[in-house]
Amino acid sequence: MTTTEDRPNAPSEEHLPGPKSTGGILLDVARNNVRQYGMLIALALIVLLFQIWTDGTLLLPSNVSNLVQQNSYILILAIGMMIVIIAGHIDLSVGSLAAFVGAIAAVMMVNYNLPWGLALALSLGIGALAGAWQGFWIAYVGIPSFIVTLAGMLLFRGATQIVLEGQSVAPFPQGFQQIAQGFIPEMGPYTQYHNPTLVLGLLAVVGLLVQQWRDRRQQLAHDLDVLPWKLFLAKCAAMTAAIVVVTLTLASYHGVPVVLLILCALVIVLGYVMRNFVIGRHIYALGGNKAAAKLSGVRDKRVTFLVFVNMGVLAALAGCVYAARLNAATPQAGLMFELEAIAAAFIGGASMRGGVGKVIGAVIGGLVLGVLNNGMSLVGIGTDAQQVIKGLVLLAAVGFDVWNKRRTATTT
Repeated sequence: MTTTEDRPNAPSEEHLPGPKSTGGILLDVARNNVRQYGMLIALALIVLLFQIWTDGTLLLPSNVSNLVQQNSYILILAIGMMIVIIAGHIDLSVGSLAAFVGAIAAVMMVNYNLPWGLALALSLGIGALAGAWQGFWIAYVGIPSFIVTLAGMLLFRGATQIVLEGQSVAPFPQGFQQIAQGFIPEMGPYTQYHNPTLVLGLLAVVGLLVQQWRDRRQQLAHDLDVLPWKLFLAKCAAMTAAIVVVTLTLASYHGVPVVLLILCALVIVLGYVMRNFVIGRHIYALGGNKAAAKLSGVRDKRVTFLVFVNMGVLAALAGCVYAARLNAATPQAGLMFELEAIAAAFIGGASMRGGVGKVIGAVIGGLVLGVLNNGMSLVGIGTDAQQVIKGLVLLAAVGFDVWNKRRTATTT
């Protein structure tokens, strides 16, 4: 199996026995995380630019909450798309599938009066079946994912029109709307901040620090290079400060949006699976070198099938979140969602060759696009110019990936 620069828990290609200087370790860290750190820096610079350009409007608590809710469905799709791309495939059907599942959920709740919880569970099941359908043709029949999902894009788009009969279906129960529009309820004594959000922020800081400490101990146990102690503390301090700022910002408004909890759960669970579970390592192996992975005993068909089942479930969830935000299912829902998700994945560190990327990278890429959209709208830049700018950002991200791969190849 090939080793990739962004693969979790993989030793550096530059690793050699014996101690290294601080400069050498920093160089290795920079090389192995160049896309991830680069996008984080780019996101910070974009936020700073629009914060100044909008006279502080961008980071107002109300706008931050709106930014999360407005981009939640794209971030959900981007997480699934990242895993698909890591496995060496692509999925062009996610936007149409999201629209189809949103339409099915609307019909179940509005026309047949099903409880919204049951309708949501059935919708996720339908998404899993749709993903299994496409995964079967890709994994077991051998049809390229581009063709299968292109057919799926047409199929699900037409099915959406049939289900809705060309009309919007609304309104939805309040509980279903809260998935995309709601906030966690307030509890405890009155303070200037939202108490449950403060508690969640504290838990996030503790969880992050514990995870960072465990990762460092694991790397040391396997004789891998780690950051010097002072730099490790500086990294933890910076991450803690970022969480505190976000927590206080959200807590000064209505608190944590419900959909943000959903996103955090997806990032934690799927990120852990990709880093630590056998199937996660197999997905990286398939994308890195399918032939070598098969010779190593990876069940490529089963892994590919499960990747598309997962994508189907996430597309269904995104469709329900989008419908809940609009409080309606519309025939035109989901248009261009697949391109936004693919762009977010590549901006967030995915490689055209497969085998490279992290779940959190998809979120970073999605936030880059989301902040660009929100910031440009706040300063009055037209949608036509916004498309041009986002296209250039995507081209720059992929071009940087190609350049970095060539540079790495010439120096090794």
